[in-house]
Amino acid sequence: MSRTIQTVDAQWLKRLLPRRPAQAHKGYFGHVLVVGGDHGYGGAAIMAAQAAARSGAGLVSLYTRQEHISAMLSRQPEVMANHQHFTTMLDRATVILAGPGLGPDSWGKALLAQLLVCNKPQLLDADALNYLATLSTAEQQQLQHDNRVLTPHPGEAARLLNCPTAAIEHDRIAAVQQLQQQFGGTVLLKGQHSLIAGPKQQLARLSCGNPGMASGGMGDVLSGIIAALLAQGLNSFDAAALGGWLHGSAADQLATERGERGLLATDILLPLQKLLNGKT
Repeated sequence: MSRTIQTVDAQWLKRLLPRRPAQAHKGYFGHVLVVGGDHGYGGAAIMAAQAAARSGAGLVSLYTRQEHISAMLSRQPEVMANHQHFTTMLDRATVILAGPGLGPDSWGKALLAQLLVCNKPQLLDADALNYLATLSTAEQQQLQHDNRVLTPHPGEAARLLNCPTAAIEHDRIAAVQQLQQQFGGTVLLKGQHSLIAGPKQQLARLSCGNPGMASGGMGDVLSGIIAALLAQGLNSFDAAALGGWLHGSAADQLATERGERGLLATDILLPLQKLLNGKT
């Protein structure tokens, strides 16, 4: 398999996200549905939804437990939060983001059983990946989806491939390519110099990011960014590669200004919006 690696840089932003047309309205830029936030895990889903809204999606909805709805609305009232009518919300969305704070229990598994058979663009992270790892090889193959993005960290990747985490880290390129072959779509393997493997044997590496990103919620924000790019019409590989670059570059700007320690996931949202609009 080819190991020609593309470098993601600011030129990708100009190529993939041109100036918005003057007649644009919210329907032009897609509707992201975030699914997650079981009891006690609302923050992850809220951060993912907030990041999707800040990354240019026309509409963002959150399906979560009732206890998290007031927190979502107080933090970002532009997000439409609900704990009922999941099938209706699924039908209305153009992109589904599942996994942040979803939990390992029956509530999340029942939701995943419905959305995994949906043909809409999807991003799976966190507990959605752990659920996918429990399925048989035949079930995994049946659920392959070219316009889906998986965003595992090395531990999740090891569960998906049923191997030690050390094996993932030993040859990260081989690991991300194997994940892509087994699950289809695009895989972004997180970590230092994150790697992205796409459905047409594409391979890219990120040179941005810093140790300040080693804090809770960073992956949830990344998922929201990529889902918003999918909603704006990017294919799975381009959305994952550009989303990863935006995420890491925003964090690098903050680290330069403030230092790495104490960098929080939601701190990224302000420089992120500036980067999306070509401002630094």
